[in-house]
Amino acid sequence: MTLQAVPFHQSEMASPRSSAFALICFALLVANLGYVAALILDHGWIVDAAGKPFHTDFTSVYAAGRLALAGNAAAAYDWTVHYAAENAVVPHDYAAYLGWHYPPPFLLIAALLATLPYAAAFLVWIAMTLPLYLASMRAVVGDKIGWLIGGAFPCLLPNIVPGQNGLFTAALIGGTLALLPARPILAGCCLGLLTYKPQFGIVFPLLLIAGGHWRAIGAAAASTCALALVTIAVFGVAPWTEFLHWLPLTSHALFAQDSPIHTEWSKFQSVFALLRLLGGSATLAWTLQGLLTAVVALVLWLMWRSHRISYELKAAAAAAGVLLATPYVYLYDLAILAVAIGFMLRAALRTGFVRGEAGSLALGAALMMLLPFFGIPVGLMTVGIAVVLIGRRMASRDVAA
Repeated sequence: MTLQAVPFHQSEMASPRSSAFALICFALLVANLGYVAALILDHGWIVDAAGKPFHTDFTSVYAAGRLALAGNAAAAYDWTVHYAAENAVVPHDYAAYLGWHYPPPFLLIAALLATLPYAAAFLVWIAMTLPLYLASMRAVVGDKIGWLIGGAFPCLLPNIVPGQNGLFTAALIGGTLALLPARPILAGCCLGLLTYKPQFGIVFPLLLIAGGHWRAIGAAAASTCALALVTIAVFGVAPWTEFLHWLPLTSHALFAQDSPIHTEWSKFQSVFALLRLLGGSATLAWTLQGLLTAVVALVLWLMWRSHRISYELKAAAAAAGVLLATPYVYLYDLAILAVAIGFMLRAALRTGFVRGEAGSLALGAALMMLLPFFGIPVGLMTVGIAVVLIGRRMASRDVAA
């Protein structure tokens, strides 16, 4: 793609194919790459100058994998045992505990990664998830510019730097939605794999039923059951019983302020967290979060039942909706928003930008870049911007299936 320097104004941003749009995406990509390069040169990523690993989110995955390899996979759900395993991987004298909250199938990946030295496992995890995410964005956008858009989106650093899994989640959601019209079986398999992060799959059965995607439903059910059976065959039933036993305690740990491992509300990107951050009671926060989830489910049901709304908008709304429907959304999970924006850009490739759409997307990108410096769930605002843009397209001209 040839990039040309052009003045930045609305007339130059008629579509995602414009030079101005590509130039901005390229600048964001360079910023992402530059930050990672600076960390590497400063010995600030994965291991320090002495070769000692940093205590990051990936430490939790690697520690759980080590326990699974030792024949004690169920112990990953025991806070005391898992914390000791984290400390064995990366010794630290502070009280930070990262926790292991994932269903047992994710232990399969954790165990495979733990067969490698820590730094190698970290790099392999990034080398696996980043290309999957970029490939899904290429499929979502439906054009080679999807590679650039995926690399430019300000969600890479919160995943690459700590070794998080948001890129994998976005790849599975993007794969599900991109494959669904033509390859429903593969789409259902992607959805089955998403059960490792079940809070982001809760609205999908509703959408698939509304759209009559029965083959995808069958494939999702079959792949989910197969994954559970493989987990039992490898690790036994104990991890499942321990996961279910610790689930209520994990919920309390994540959403109760008196928990010893509670995360600050500003790190969550949900309506629930925003209300708690503003001083609202837990009852009020849960009530409004529940109402929002119900509204999201109803709107998505009506959209996916409609034959007048383009598939791009249905898919964009689904990706944005899964972020609104759960209280358990972290900064790194906002990689899913790239899928929503990717489908909107796919529509824009066909129709051109709606007035003000390009500027609003730029505002959302800027907010996400500045998110770590704010003490409020700014990521929730970016999801809100995406929802407004989807609504504007629905109210204008992009309703042809």
